[in-house]
This record gives sequence, C-alpha cells and structure tokens, in this order.
Amino acid sequence: MTLLLFTLLFAVFYIQVGYACIMWLLARVFPKRLNTIDPLPDAITIVLCVHNGAAHIQQRLQNLADCEWVGIREFLVFCDGCDDDTATLASQSCVECVRVMSSPTQRGKWAALNDAIQAASHPVVVFADLRQTFDTQAIQNLTHAFRDPRVGAVSGLLEIAASDSGGGRGVDLYWRMERKLREWEARFDSVIGCTGAIYAIRKKAFQKLTPGTILDDVIVPMQIAIQGWRVTYNPQAIAFDPQRLDPIKEKSRKRRTLVGNYQMFELFPSWLLPWRNRLWWQLISHKYSRLFVPWMLMAILVLTIASLKTPLIWFLLGIQMICYALGIIGCMFPHFKSRLLTIPSGFLLLQVTCARALFSYVKCRRDPLSLWQPSQADDNPQKIYETSSQ
Repeated sequence: MTLLLFTLLFAVFYIQVGYACIMWLLARVFPKRLNTIDPLPDAITIVLCVHNGAAHIQQRLQNLADCEWVGIREFLVFCDGCDDDTATLASQSCVECVRVMSSPTQRGKWAALNDAIQAASHPVVVFADLRQTFDTQAIQNLTHAFRDPRVGAVSGLLEIAASDSGGGRGVDLYWRMERKLREWEARFDSVIGCTGAIYAIRKKAFQKLTPGTILDDVIVPMQIAIQGWRVTYNPQAIAFDPQRLDPIKEKSRKRRTLVGNYQMFELFPSWLLPWRNRLWWQLISHKYSRLFVPWMLMAILVLTIASLKTPLIWFLLGIQMICYALGIIGCMFPHFKSRLLTIPSGFLLLQVTCARALFSYVKCRRDPLSLWQPSQADDNPQKIYETSSQ
C-alpha cells in the first residue's frame, strides 16, 4: 500500500512538474533551430469559420486586412448554417479579396474546415476566430517559420486578460506555465497542439478531419507531425481576446478540451506507438496523463488515510488536508487574491473539471456538438467556432 502511494505521488509530480522540467532541459541541451533557407510564402489564405457572426464579421475582416503582409492573400469566410446576414455583410465588406462559402445547415467546425481548406487558393492557410483580434505583426511573424522547409504548422499566442477572481488567477498561472511548456516543446521538436485562435499550416499537409472532431486545433497539427513535419510555435504572433479569463467560462472551455482528449485517444490509438509517432512520449505526458490526475489524487488521499500512521504518513495527510482546505476556501471566497488561496483553488477547479470531463465524454460521445449547446456554453452559439484549447 505504501509503495502504491508513493508511486502515485511520483506520477502526479511528473505529470504536473517533472515533464515540464524535462522539456526545459531538452530544449536547452538539444534545441532544434529553424533552418530558414526558403523565402516567405508569397500567398496565404486566411480562413474564418463562422456561425451567425453578423455583428462582428466586418470589423474582424478589417482587423485581418490591417495586418502587415507583403504577398498575396485571400480571406475565406465559411458560413456554417448562418441564418443572419453574415454572408451578405462579409461579401459587402470594404476589404478586398473576400470569398464567402456557405453551408445551408449547421454541420460543425470540423466540416467547415474540411471544405474551407480544400477550397483555399494558396499554399499556406492561416486560421482565425471571430472574437479575437490580431496584432498587426501577427501574420508576418506566424508565417516566418515556413521559411524552414521542415515546418508544416506553426502556432501563435493567445493573450487573455488576467482574471479578477482568486480561482481565476490560479488558472491564469496554469496558462502561463502552459505557454512556457509549448515554447520548450517547439524548441526541442514540435508542440503538441496549436492555439486555435491563431495558427497556420501548409495546405498540402492537411488531412481531412473525422466527423464530430472536437479538438481540431490539436488533431490537425498532430496529423501534420505524424507525416514528419515539425509543428513550431512563435509567441510573437499574437491574438488578443477581449474577454477576461473567467473561471466559469474557463471550466466550460477546459471541459471541452478534456472531452476532446478522450475522443482523440479513441480515434487515434496508434499515436501511442513510438514507431508510428515520434511525439508519443510528449503526447502522453502533455495530454493524456492529465486525464488521470484527479483519480490519482483521490487514490492518494484514500491510501494515505488507510496506511499505517507513521510520522511521514501523518505529514502527507496533513499537507493534503491543508491544500484541499485552502483550495475550497479560495473557491468559496474568490475576492481573496492571496496566492496562498488562488493557486490551490485554481488547481482544484481544474481537477474537478477534469473529473467531470470523463462523464461528459460518456454522455456526449455520440453527439459531440452537444458540448457547445447554449445551456452548456454560456448561451453563446458562436462558441462552436471558438478555440477549445490554447
């Protein structure tokens, strides 16, 4: 029992801290630098998949048009089952080279991306969401990586204003750590997944998405990496989100991401095989292993209570009780901003969401689009076309 307890403690430490430390070391000792021997792409297609985005479509297109770019570009707006004036307003925009495609019924982002990428006129495709705005240098910085002929995809950075609540600040710390981890992964080889609100791919490397795909911004770059390309990351390519990081909305988004991880595990079991996927260890450590953390924590608590009460076991039990108590207090009183409360409450929020994701996956497995229904997504149907992962 004691051996199992310490094995689980080591596993949780590795998943939450150890993997990041190893990636930091690998990125420093074995960096794989970009070999920028090719010129910048001379033409790009910017894809914007939208459902009922009439209120913001022209402003968003203008923002994308204001981004610096030296070559040819087209703006491809895919209206998926829009029953408002999105298509008309996009066509009437003062922005040049706007092409509008429409589906009479709402099929989901996976279907919109499949059709839009196939129809894209240029060899590099840039993905954007409706809600965010791009920094003026974002596209230029994003496409710079394609000067390396080994690069098949590149992710940018999504900037979200820090939360005002205590638990939200703990989650915000988690995202800052996540961004550093992506930077180290990309420096060593490839990042596991892209930021859906801002990333780009080579069109020829794209493989069609499976119907019902949830994590398109992870599966698309992983499929590209499986073919032998690198998936890199440029934090200088920035998209800005106008909304603050809110714990309630973050739980909904994070739950979709975790459900998408379960789906990805089911759809692509061969990605776990080292001879099929050179990133298998990174995928397991970064994505899949996190699904087990809440269950490991529960087992650790039970084993600690059931073990023979040596001084070390009493110490471990006391530490757990203190951490859980601080986390609960931080969740109950979000106006407290002390890190003593925000860090454990943010961690607790993420683990509760992770545990719930398993039941959501079982419930929504046959109907993934139900994850974005208004009752589950803050009454905003546009959520279906917003990024699920960062």
